[in-house]
This record gives sequence, C-alpha cells and structure tokens, in this order.
Amino acid sequence: MTPDEPDTPYLFVDAAVTERNLETMAATARELGIALRPHAKTHKCPPLGLRQVELGAVGLTLATVAEAEIFADGGCRDIFLAYPVWAGGRRGRRLTALAERVRLRLGVDSAESAAVLAAAVPGAEVLVEVDSGHHRSGVPPREAGAVALAASRHGLRVIGAFTFPGHGYGPGNRSRAAVDEADTLAEADRVLREAGFEVEVRSGGSTPTAALSARGTVTEIRPGSYVFNDAQQLETGSCDWSDIGLYAVSTVVSRRGRQVILDSGNKILGADRPQWATGHGRLLHHPDARVTALSEHHATVVFPPDEPPPELGSRVSVVPNHVCTAVNLVDELLVGTAGTIQDRWPVRARGANA
Repeated sequence: MTPDEPDTPYLFVDAAVTERNLETMAATARELGIALRPHAKTHKCPPLGLRQVELGAVGLTLATVAEAEIFADGGCRDIFLAYPVWAGGRRGRRLTALAERVRLRLGVDSAESAAVLAAAVPGAEVLVEVDSGHHRSGVPPREAGAVALAASRHGLRVIGAFTFPGHGYGPGNRSRAAVDEADTLAEADRVLREAGFEVEVRSGGSTPTAALSARGTVTEIRPGSYVFNDAQQLETGSCDWSDIGLYAVSTVVSRRGRQVILDSGNKILGADRPQWATGHGRLLHHPDARVTALSEHHATVVFPPDEPPPELGSRVSVVPNHVCTAVNLVDELLVGTAGTIQDRWPVRARGANA
C-alpha cells in the first residue's frame, strides 16, 4: 500500500483483461457469422461502447431511455432498447428526440405498447419480443405474428424478433438455454413470415449463451457481462479466473480464526445472490474462500482449513456476483494493469434508470 493509493473499497478494472474480453467476443461473433450488439448496461461508459463498435459491433443494446440518451451524447449512433418500452407521456417525447439523433430500434410485445410507441415514434423499427424460457417479458413465439400485425397496422416497421435466454444463468443451464433460444427464434421467424413479414433480425444471446448461439438461426447476439465478467459467469462456466476484468479492492479490517471481515459490503458489491451461487461473490486470488454474508459496508469471508487467512490490513480483490449492479453503485472505475491505477472512467450512465 502506497501513501497515494485510494482508500478502499473501490472498483478496479484490469484494462488488459477487459480489452482481451472485448476482442474475444468480437472474434467469436465473427467466427459464428453473427452480428454483435453488446449490452452496454454492464459498463455504462460511452467510450467503452465506442470501443466495442470499433471492434466490429453493429451497434449497442441499452436498458433504458436515459441510458440511450447518455450513450447518444457520447457518440453512439445505433441503439436497440431491448424491452417493451412504454412510450407514454414524457418518455414518448424523449424517444421522439432520441430517434432524431440515432438509428433507434425498439421492442414490443403487445398491441397496446405498439400503439403508444407508434404515436411517439411514427414508423419506428421494432422487434417482437418472444419468451424463450426466462418467463419475463415477451410473448410465446406462436403469438409473434399477431403482435407484429398490430404493430404494422399502427405504422411501425417490424424487422424481426428478439429474446433473452436468461434461464441460461445457473450451472449446467447454458446449453439448454441456447437450444431454447434457437428453437424459439426459429418458430418466431416462421410465424412472422407466415404473417407476411420479411425477417431481417433474430436477436438473442446473453453472456452465458453467446458462444453457443446457433449459426444460421440467430443473426445477432447481445451479451453484456462478458466485458468484465463476474462471479456468476465463473460459476456458470462462461469464463475462467483469468477473464475477470473487474473487482472490488477491499481491506481486511477484522480477523477471527478462519473468518475475516472486509470493508466492502453490498453498497459496493451489490446484493445479488442467485440461489445457486456459492456465496455473495468470490475472491480473485483465493478461489476456495467464500463470501458467506454481506451487510451494507462489510463482507464476511471464510477460508478453508488449509489456507491461512490474510493478515489485518491486507488488501484483497472481491469479484461481485453481478457486475452490472456493482458498476451502477460507483461514480467512477479505477483502471490500470497489474493493480496499478493509470486512469479513471466516469460511469456516465450510473443511475440512468428511467
């Protein structure tokens, strides 16, 4: 620890690992012959989004209108909002303004949302969301034609279908979710064509399923977490320890036997813990240790009997379970290589939830 080193906790980005992750996913998409439209809600940094485009991404995916506005301000010109945006009121006026600045694609999964969207952005390009097993938004693929016809009647331009195979998160689930994604998009394609539509885009792909995407069926993938990866990706088998590009630098502030307490809690790591996860995060250089509990500002870590816990005052690297929520908790990311801070990236889209 040097006198000018930042106080912990803070989120550190390994620039070399992150760049390698970006290049690897871009190469994977090229090898599959599938367009890459990464989900930038993970990093929330417009310059990083521009780097993804520079490496071959056809555009970006974003989660909210506010995120899209910030990335448009940052120079991104092709954006897909991958959910059924309700375009009423002020949000509708914001979408109208946004569509004048970027090529904007939007999602629909009902006749009602299509009608409201058409009033705000006449002639907008839309994709029908279909449910491939995650059971969030989206219609069964057999209903894609009805939604598309309603959207078309309101003057929207239907260019295809999209899905989110979120049930791919979990050990052993990736392959099954990729098959479900392909089957769902294939059925949606058939239904849309029977309804008279030309299908240009069949969009899917999360980080766990991206490399397993079906060539020829999926035309576009939208992974997000791959940029940095996280403990969920480790435990689903989507990445290795060497692929972890972001972690929370934390200090050991208490030690009792095999248990230590760190100064990083859910206000820096996020509170996500799927039922299948082995803890509240993982320690980068201590793979057998487990984060057994989180409070607001502290983490409890238990070490195995054959591994001495780190000393008081030691700094350790905690890999969050869900990197997207961790990034959304900080104003900036400290960036460098080999633990040496060389730059700071403002998280421009932090809290851009509306």
